[in-house]
Amino acid sequence: MQPDDFPRPDLARALLPHAFDKVDAAHDEGHLARVWRNVARIAAEEGGDADILVPATILHDCVWVDKASPDRAQASRMAARKAETLLAGLGWSAPAIAAVAHAIAAHSFSAGIPPETLEARILRDADRLDAIGFIGVARCFALAGARGAALYDPADPAGAARAADDGAFALDHFRTKLFTLEDGFLTGAGRRLAATRAARLHSFYDGLLDEIR
Repeated sequence: MQPDDFPRPDLARALLPHAFDKVDAAHDEGHLARVWRNVARIAAEEGGDADILVPATILHDCVWVDKASPDRAQASRMAARKAETLLAGLGWSAPAIAAVAHAIAAHSFSAGIPPETLEARILRDADRLDAIGFIGVARCFALAGARGAALYDPADPAGAARAADDGAFALDHFRTKLFTLEDGFLTGAGRRLAATRAARLHSFYDGLLDEIR
């Protein structure tokens, strides 16, 4: 992404070099660009302070923690602390830094932190939109391939007679997480966009199972 892609290009120019300390197939510049487009689309309907949304979006994945790590649930809090340090170095006020940090900390599924501000709700919805729909399918299988997981359990693809194990089978991740996301959207615009993408997600899942069988 380029600084001019944001409504605060000078701020984006200062923060984009810190957007990632490591990337993977699902958390890279493409993901950042898609999340920002989602943020902008939701904010156009819901409102929100661009001075908070720009740094929160750019830095929401600025600390990488492997999904298999026991510290995974702390990743968004770690990113929030890094954002606090960066923004303090730019002379930001304490309330503005706290608003950005909260949005970053609360965006994560695994962190379980309730978003208390409009900007936090927008960022969480924008990030979760990138986990469902066709792009969510692509990200799911890319990450599964990177960790050596199988596409599905050949003996029981849908997990009808076993516990779901998305560490071993990519398709199980649909049941353990992806299908649960639609009900958690917090803005009207986010819910509307999520309904379309969730339908695509279910269509892919059903179609894949049909081909397997």
